Amino acid sequence: MQSKNIILIGFMGVGKGTIARALGEKTGMYAVDTDDMIESLENRKIRKIFKKNGEPYFRNLEKKTANWLEKNVHNCIISTGGGFYKVENLNKIGTVVYLQSSFDAIVEKIFNHPNAKKKIKKRPLLKSQDEARALFEQRKSEYSTKADITLPIEDKETEELVAELLQMLS
Repeated sequence: MQSKNIILIGFMGVGKGTIARALGEKTGMYAVDTDDMIESLENRKIRKIFKKNGEPYFRNLEKKTANWLEKNVHNCIISTGGGFYKVENLNKIGTVVYLQSSFDAIVEKIFNHPNAKKKIKKRPLLKSQDEARALFEQRKSEYSTKADITLPIEDKETEELVAELLQMLS
């Protein structure tokens, strides 16, 4: 069965969940989030998974989630965690859209958000901005390589991004 899923990838805090929900509202498609799925599977928050079991354990949960998505989820918008793009079967799950932004714009958006404290707390890899920046630099070309579509998002409102993306997908 050919999947018509739309998979949003990009660095943590870029707005994958926000855009997925807005795209879902516009299209009537369900929006699912891989981090939410993993938290549900494990019955604990991502930061607690990282703290207790470490990143390799978490990456294995992402692989398990990707395999389930490939077999069971169709015609959905899937927002992913920042490292989910590394799963081997990503492009078999659906059309991969890279939400492209600079590191500084992402950090500014997170720190200026009304719920900034909560947003920072739920991102364990953001503890050190220097380490996060290095991770961003490493990942940005990898995101581009995995993407079927690259959507630059800086200085654009969610509605504008959804309209652009729908045009790119048609």
